[in-house]
Amino acid sequence: MKAVISLKGKVEVLDIEEPSVETNHVRVETCYSAISSGTELLLKNLMTDTPIQLGYSAMGIVREIGEGVSHVKVGQRVACYGSPYVKHAEFLVVPKHLVVPLPDECSSKEASFVGLGAIAIHALRQADLRFGESVVVVGLGILGQIVCRIADVSGSRVIGLDLLAERCAKLSEACDVQVCDNVQDVNRTIDSFQPHEGVDAVVICANGANSGIIDQALRWIRDRGKIVIVGDVKMDFDRELMFAKEAQVLISRAGGPGRYHDSYESKGVDYPIGYVRWTEGRNMAEFIRLLAERRISIQTLITHEMSLPSMTVAYELLRESPRDVLGVLIDYGKEQGGEAEKQVSAVPVSLEML
Repeated sequence: MKAVISLKGKVEVLDIEEPSVETNHVRVETCYSAISSGTELLLKNLMTDTPIQLGYSAMGIVREIGEGVSHVKVGQRVACYGSPYVKHAEFLVVPKHLVVPLPDECSSKEASFVGLGAIAIHALRQADLRFGESVVVVGLGILGQIVCRIADVSGSRVIGLDLLAERCAKLSEACDVQVCDNVQDVNRTIDSFQPHEGVDAVVICANGANSGIIDQALRWIRDRGKIVIVGDVKMDFDRELMFAKEAQVLISRAGGPGRYHDSYESKGVDYPIGYVRWTEGRNMAEFIRLLAERRISIQTLITHEMSLPSMTVAYELLRESPRDVLGVLIDYGKEQGGEAEKQVSAVPVSLEML
């Protein structure tokens, strides 16, 4: 099967060995996968001799189920999340807790962003926002846009910040939230919300932001407010600012409890809902519910649709044209049951051989 590999900073589409289904796993034929620009560009830029498989969010059709899987059936549409199981590849073998069935009302293209949706939901859970509370979302790339949409429909008062006017305009078109392209506007908007008090939380989705952004967030939040870091941000901040407000600075780890835990993911051992209300699998399902019920829509965030052979171009676009590129969708030409697009030729290899 064909898959996207990064090696020494170069992206290639190669033939690799197709995985076989195992107990508590589901074999999925990929219809669409979504690029997570921040994470994948970071991985792509690693100049390593070890091949890296890119991608972690996709949608496809169930082709085979392993022992212990009962919530999906062969031929059903599903959304999938989580590397190393999910990647930009023609076939995936995914643990059952990372596979969510899709209702008829849910768009396949939108569902392929389920990984980003779960990450956005978990970040907001880390912020622990209650109805009517306020949040500043820093960075309006694909992830920040989704965070703002979900926070908005959850009843939070949202301020989105990005230095790129195009991204600000995209958010303004989608929902009725406050959008700013500079720090001074954020300050004025916070004062209009809660004069001299500050917002309840700041969620930082900006990769590569300078360390000063945490200090700025500490100035924005109220007494005992929260800062949630989702993007790749250097963890330097002024202790006196943090002490003055007894603030909490939190890391949001991927899609929620269960992520990176072998017992939950690979072995299929779920966490009882009475002890862990929102696992990564339940966060995935909640994102799909929001899409199916049209509480949120991310169709307008999909700025580019590409085929698997053109993936090298996709990453160049993300790097060179951040003003024009948000959501990049990979179309495998499979959803309607037709023949897949003609792919570039490649010599089959084993990842261990690269």
